[in-house]
Amino acid sequence: MNTKIRSLAVASAVAAAFAAQAIPASAAENEKCFGVSLAGENDCAAGEGTTCAGTSTVDYQGNAWTLVPKGTCESMELPGDRMGSLEELARDLPS
Repeated sequence: MNTKIRSLAVASAVAAAFAAQAIPASAAENEKCFGVSLAGENDCAAGEGTTCAGTSTVDYQGNAWTLVPKGTCESMELPGDRMGSLEELARDLPS
């Protein structure tokens, strides 16, 4: 193998190793928080009316979640008497 290809292969392997380590650490610092995202800004699906990122149709849709820093979900300030939840909520669902 020539030197340029070998160097590229080593650099790619090192970059992949760093990326693989970064993902679990980042995920460990966040948690799924239901009912806190604005319409179209959820991170993924939780129930009927959503399929994945950006598909919620109602602000604070209870079955759509967003990743938030660990430990902040249930203390987030939201309009009205809403609270974030670590579990799916049966409120603010699409009609």
